[in-house]
Amino acid sequence: MIEDMTIRKLAPKTQQGYIRTIKDFTAFLGRPPDTASFDDVRRFQLHLAENGAHIPIVNHTVAALRFFFRVTLRRTDIIEHTTFLHEPRKLPVVLSPEEVARLLDAAPRHQRRLDRQTDDLIHRF
Repeated sequence: MIEDMTIRKLAPKTQQGYIRTIKDFTAFLGRPPDTASFDDVRRFQLHLAENGAHIPIVNHTVAALRFFFRVTLRRTDIIEHTTFLHEPRKLPVVLSPEEVARLLDAAPRHQRRLDRQTDDLIHRF
C-alpha cells in the first residue's frame, strides 16, 4: 500500500492517514484487512457512524478503504457501494430589518470619516 501511495505521489499526511485508517479497520476486524468482505466494510462504516464520527472522518475513511481495496488489492467489488457523505449546506446569516436599522444608525459617525477618505482617494487620481 505504501508503494502504491508513493507511486501516486500522495502527500505524506495523506499516506499517514490512510495507514492509520487501515490499522483501525484491521483492529476492528480482528484479522488481516485483505480478508475483509463487503459486509465487514459496511459494519466498519456503521461502527463509525454509531460512534459519532464526523462527516470528514467518514469521508477520509471511505477514501482510504477505496484506495486499499481498489488500488492495492484490486478488489473493486468490495468498495463499489461505499459512498462519500456531503455536509448539509448552511444558510447565510440574514439580518432582520431591525438589525439593519441599528447597523445603519451606528454608521453616521464613521461615515463622515469614510467620505473624507474616499474624497482624498478620488482627488489623488
